[in-house]
Amino acid sequence: MDELEFLKRDWKKQDGNYPKLSYDQLYKMILKKSSSIVRWIFIISILEFVFWGILTVCLADQEYWIEMEKIHLKGFTIGLYIIGYIITFYFIYRFYRNFRKITATDSASVLMENIINTRKTVKYYIGYVLISTGFTGLVYTFFTFKYHMASMEVKNTSLYEFDYTQWLIFIGAFLVFMLVFLGLIWLFYKLLYGILLNRLQKNYKELKRLEIEN
Repeated sequence: MDELEFLKRDWKKQDGNYPKLSYDQLYKMILKKSSSIVRWIFIISILEFVFWGILTVCLADQEYWIEMEKIHLKGFTIGLYIIGYIITFYFIYRFYRNFRKITATDSASVLMENIINTRKTVKYYIGYVLISTGFTGLVYTFFTFKYHMASMEVKNTSLYEFDYTQWLIFIGAFLVFMLVFLGLIWLFYKLLYGILLNRLQKNYKELKRLEIEN
């Protein structure tokens, strides 16, 4: 049982009027826990950005850019990197702002509002990752397939002359793969940020109960 749980237990044992000191103690503990959670969200977002940045640098070698040129996606890829970095920096900045706001909070009502905003920011970030990943996957698959179809036509082969049923099977298999892939990404972020968001939600409920009891 942590310090907040001890304070909550003592709070419930008291009868009649609730001392202001006890209210302040509970509020400060919830504030401290919330600030720590949001700080970890901010730190994890930075570590995640650094990890993907290093991975991109390692994978995007000369051979990779040659392949991008072949399928006419070099410019798109560069633009995608730039836009992706800008949006990611924006979310990191939002996480930092949420941390600063919660740290400087001086009332339970404002703290509850900041907790809600922080949870929304994280959910928007996860939504952005899923949407951008799905869109990027569709674009790269389309242009890669288009390039190979053109190559087969030059070589006079009928490898990609699918009939209607084969096209349906191919599209269906691709959609299933994308759904499974996006589901795994969602599960990863659910594990990465979900525990922290659940703790924030718990703090929000404690604040709400504290305000009612006070």
